[in-house]
Amino acid sequence: MKIAVLDDYQDIARELADWDSLNAEVEVFTEHIADQDELVRRLADCEVVVAMRERTPLPAEVLERLPELKLVVSLGGDRNPSIDVKAATERGIVVSHTGYLPHPTAEHTWALILAAMRNLPTEEASMRDGGWQRTVGRSLHGATLGIIGLGRLGSRVARVGQAFGMRTIAWSQNLTQEKAAEHDVTAVSKEELLRESDIVTIHLVLSRRTRGLLGAAELAAMKPTAWLVNTSRGPIVEEQALVEALRERRIGGAAIDVYATEPLPADHPLRSLPNTILTPHIGYVVRDLYEVFYRGAVEDIAAYQAGEPIRVMTG
Repeated sequence: MKIAVLDDYQDIARELADWDSLNAEVEVFTEHIADQDELVRRLADCEVVVAMRERTPLPAEVLERLPELKLVVSLGGDRNPSIDVKAATERGIVVSHTGYLPHPTAEHTWALILAAMRNLPTEEASMRDGGWQRTVGRSLHGATLGIIGLGRLGSRVARVGQAFGMRTIAWSQNLTQEKAAEHDVTAVSKEELLRESDIVTIHLVLSRRTRGLLGAAELAAMKPTAWLVNTSRGPIVEEQALVEALRERRIGGAAIDVYATEPLPADHPLRSLPNTILTPHIGYVVRDLYEVFYRGAVEDIAAYQAGEPIRVMTG
């Protein structure tokens, strides 16, 4: 059996799980393979592919060119829109998934918020250049935190905001006052959330309903001092509209961990805007979650080898 482990940017997969127990040839790819033809060439003789969440799409046109492929292990929960599960199933390819932990992304959301409010990138760079106190920060206490999506992640983010003494409001398509009240949050309309929030943070899954949810009109409704935080999925925000709003300083800034194209191109305009804080989709990149991912992958592959039931992704 030959196994391909994709997109292991930190080259840590071998360290965190016992791949030797599988008695298989394991090839770890530490660089992203964006070109489909090159991807197919590299995976041509693989029976198993381990996909790091949505980093490398596996659409039908790729799967149909991989006749040896029998198992795809998607690292994370039971949903991965970048894998065509229907096409895989039709070709007899099993798609499984591992466990997931929600807290790392919630923690990273707060790392971005605090960095933005206290101008940490500017002050840290100044200190290294021999400077001292260049900016005036903003306090969280008494500010309004607007949470778009009050699920597992959004509710965790809300609790931290409340600990800082923030007013917490939320909106999503199906959020009710009763559900919001379970988290001591006030449900409001999308328009009210955008109008009143000092920080707008996104915690929705990407779907047809949420793609492009925040465009030019929604960004124009925000306070000129408000920050947008996105640790969810890049395409939920219309990227060009965001670039224009930032360039024209119609909002205070954006703290972003996710992008429409990943890795983010080196010449992307977001990289050169001064009112941004950018991280390379590392919200979930922590050792304890990676252990869940890679150990779960080895468990799934071992179960597949033994003909035992595994965690199958259905859509």
